[in-house]
Amino acid sequence: MLTDTHTHLYSDAFAKDRDAIMQRAMELNITRFFIPAIDSETTEAMYDLERAYPKSVFLMMGLHPTSVKSNYKEELLHVEAQLKKRSFYAIGEIGIDLYWDQSTLEIQKEAFRSQIRLAKKYKLPIVIHCREAFDEIFEVLETEKGEDLFGIFHCFTGTFEQAQRAISFNMKLGIGGVVTFKNGKIDQFLHQIDLKHIVLETDSPYLSPVPFRGKRNESSYLSLVCKKVAQVYKVSEEEIAKRTTQNSKEVFGV
Repeated sequence: MLTDTHTHLYSDAFAKDRDAIMQRAMELNITRFFIPAIDSETTEAMYDLERAYPKSVFLMMGLHPTSVKSNYKEELLHVEAQLKKRSFYAIGEIGIDLYWDQSTLEIQKEAFRSQIRLAKKYKLPIVIHCREAFDEIFEVLETEKGEDLFGIFHCFTGTFEQAQRAISFNMKLGIGGVVTFKNGKIDQFLHQIDLKHIVLETDSPYLSPVPFRGKRNESSYLSLVCKKVAQVYKVSEEEIAKRTTQNSKEVFGV
């Protein structure tokens, strides 16, 4: 059994063939899908997806860093309101993104820290989005570290040293399509990291693995990520599936 720990299955990119995509994934024994939030505009689409696949879809709640705009305080109130209404499996995806907009750094940090504290309040893991912001992410994590801080460093693309630091904050590393890229680099050191720190993800519809790079990603392609990770660790794909799914259960509690 494989677990996609990060997939945007509610995305409009899947509007025309979502059921077929789910079927393709399930035929490959990919049966657990963890769904990160973006902002209030995606909440109902997430709930619709959960209603359609109640045994396979597990929702997160949070405000994505690229959605941290002038109305971010209202968006954070929406996150809190949803958390009061029902249960979720993580606070995510949250973090800092300096690729698209560096001018919002301070409010991104404020939103990140605020949501970490929500995760602690509700005893939930966090799922971190980091793009061109490792130093800034680590700065916030340093102030919030503790036994009640844990989760996943989604779409990890950093160095070996950054991987070790992420792990030191009780984070698993989310490994996706980038591990198959020739210039992805993480495949060069991943074998030095104990498998207990690794979970698998697609981030679909983004970041398709080779040979689909540049095209729409989907959860069935997690099998290609698993295959590459098995090659890196020189173990069977079954072993990778077993270990990474167990790791996901430790994070999400299900």
